[in-house]
Amino acid sequence: QRVRFLERHIYNREEFMRFDSDVGEYRAVTELGRRIAEDFNSRKEILEDARAQVDTY
Repeated sequence: QRVRFLERHIYNREEFMRFDSDVGEYRAVTELGRRIAEDFNSRKEILEDARAQVDTY
């Protein structure tokens, strides 16, 4: 059985960024999330932790 991990970041009831284990990196949903997603994707340890989350379920 295949598991997909989604991590959604929401501010003021609006999703601005998400991590999808199928994609393997953070993606901006709005302009607010663009710089944050770029920052998270540039940090190797954050990406490794997010990618490993799918294995915990």
